Amino acid sequence: MTKHDDRTEIRSVIDDWAAGLRAKDAKRVIGHGADDLVHFSLAPPLVADESGPYGLQKWFDTWDGPLGYQVSDLEIISGDGVAFSHSLNHLSGTKKSGERADLWFRSTLGFRKIGGEWKIVHEHESVPFLMDGSDKAALDLKP
Repeated sequence: MTKHDDRTEIRSVIDDWAAGLRAKDAKRVIGHGADDLVHFSLAPPLVADESGPYGLQKWFDTWDGPLGYQVSDLEIISGDGVAFSHSLNHLSGTKKSGERADLWFRSTLGFRKIGGEWKIVHEHESVPFLMDGSDKAALDLKP
C-alpha cells in the first residue's frame, strides 16, 4: 500500500470519527480508538481518565441538540504502520444549561495500523493561553 493510500484511509477514519462526534455517537467515536488510546483532552485532568463509550456519552449528554464539529487545515503524514495528523477543529453547540459553545482548537492525532486498520492511539487537543500573566486560555481565536 502506498503512503497516498494510507493517507486516504486515515482521512476516512478522521471523517467518520468527526461524524460520530457530530451525531453524539460514543460507540462510533470510540470504535476508531485503540484499546490503549492516550487522550490529552481540553478538559482536566492532564490525561483523560474516563475511557470508553460511557465517559464520552456522559459528555455528549451535557449538550442540547446536535454538535457542530469541523476539521480544517488537515495534514496527514504516514510511515510504516504509524501516522499522525494535525488540524484546527471547530466545536459548536448549546449546552443543556443554555450556554453556547463556539471554540476553535488545535488537534493532533497519532495512528497505528492494528489488525490491518488505522486506529487512533493518541489524541491531543489544546488552545493557546495568553502570555500576559493572566494564564487564561485564548478561547476567542479563529483561523
